[in-house]
Amino acid sequence: MAAILLALAVGSEVAATASLRAAVGGSRRWYILTVGGYLAAFSLFAGSLSSGMPLGVGYGIWAASGVAITAVLAKYLFKEPLTALMSLGIVLIIGGVVLVEVGSATAHAALG
Repeated sequence: MAAILLALAVGSEVAATASLRAAVGGSRRWYILTVGGYLAAFSLFAGSLSSGMPLGVGYGIWAASGVAITAVLAKYLFKEPLTALMSLGIVLIIGGVVLVEVGSATAHAALG
C-alpha cells in the first residue's frame, strides 16, 4: 500500500509541476491544478509514510522520480531541452536512490 500511495504522490507532484509551468506560460486557471496537485502529493506522501515507507527511501524515490519524469515531460510538453548530460544526471539520480534503498534494506536486516 505504501508503494501505491508513493506512486500516486509522484504522479500528483509531476502533474502539479507541469501545471505550474503551463500557468506561467498561459492561463492562470492552471494554478488551481497546481495547488490541488501539490496538496494531493503531500497528503499521499504522508499516507505512504504512515503505511510504513521509510522517510529516506520514500523521499528519495519521490524526488528522483519527480525530477526524471518532469524533465522528460518538459521535453515533450513544453519543448524544453533534454541533453545527453541531463540524461546522465537523471541516471545518476536514479543510481543514488537505488543505493539509498539497498542501504536501507541492509540496515533493516542488520537490526531485525
